[in-house]
Amino acid sequence: MAETIHVRGEGGAIFAMDLPLPEGIAERYERGLLVRVHSDGSLYHAEPSVQSKEDGGSDLTAGKSPRPAVNASKSEWIAYVVGQGHLSADDAANLTKADLIELAS
Repeated sequence: MAETIHVRGEGGAIFAMDLPLPEGIAERYERGLLVRVHSDGSLYHAEPSVQSKEDGGSDLTAGKSPRPAVNASKSEWIAYVVGQGHLSADDAANLTKADLIELAS
């Protein structure tokens, strides 16, 4: 039986999806346009491994997207802000890069 996850789409709706995700959906998920959530819409946080907790690992090893560099492209900042659950992709695209950086602070 396939594992089912919940994702929030670009419009804010919650969808149940079976793994593995279809190619087009997986690409949108990887770009940060879709965000994994619990069935109630709260952000999903993967439990970091015991080793990364003990080692004080990075965001990446803790299952979080690392914060982009200040000189990263606006699209990277949009993906980061959307991935953090702050805004939808459409709302984030309407902000300036400086606004996205400030929002992520």
